[in-house]
Amino acid sequence: MKTELYNKKAEKVGTIDLPDRVFAVRWNPQLVHQALNAQVSNARDVLAHTKGRGEVSGGGKKPWKQKHTGRARHASIRSPIWKGGGVAHGPTKDRNFSKKINKKMRQAAIFSVLSKRLKDGEVKFIDSLTFDKPKTKLATDFLKGFLKSSDKDVKTVRINALIVPDQANRDIYRATRNIQNVKSLNPNALNVYDLLKYRNIILDKEAIAVIDKNYSMSATKTNNS
Repeated sequence: MKTELYNKKAEKVGTIDLPDRVFAVRWNPQLVHQALNAQVSNARDVLAHTKGRGEVSGGGKKPWKQKHTGRARHASIRSPIWKGGGVAHGPTKDRNFSKKINKKMRQAAIFSVLSKRLKDGEVKFIDSLTFDKPKTKLATDFLKGFLKSSDKDVKTVRINALIVPDQANRDIYRATRNIQNVKSLNPNALNVYDLLKYRNIILDKEAIAVIDKNYSMSATKTNNS
């Protein structure tokens, strides 16, 4: 399939061929939802942790003898029923929130999102994302001009974009890291969360070959195995 190619001034400079297996995939909301849940769950940190009776300090000595005191039997003051004792059935750091998803399914979900957003006109392809210097001002001016020209109905430009540069372009990360609601992502690191989070997706034409190559390598490994 073909789509329009732009320069940094948002001017059309031609067309570009896109691999159908990446940008013409059927929208699969169930698979995308599964991949998103797995990604968010695998990134979750276990913060809540309560100490059990074996983790709190003290309690080495039996508080009183077993019999003939008229009181209930207790083995340790760190029992959960004592003040300052351990917590029974509380949350612990041993909990595992991770979810497994196959690599082929995750990749299919990424391509499904790319295809859907391209169809909705939210993906733009640019001939080059290089700047003279890795300056934040240059990147900000480029995004303001590019997004305003891309959506002429919008009077006030809201910079919100995911940028996927050429793999060799390292300066783009320095130029955009301090811009709010903007993220530059290596084409090898595409994921469902970032593709859904940002309002606009800007791809360097050189990044397309990297994305397609990753798909081909994964497909080859799957077939050989």
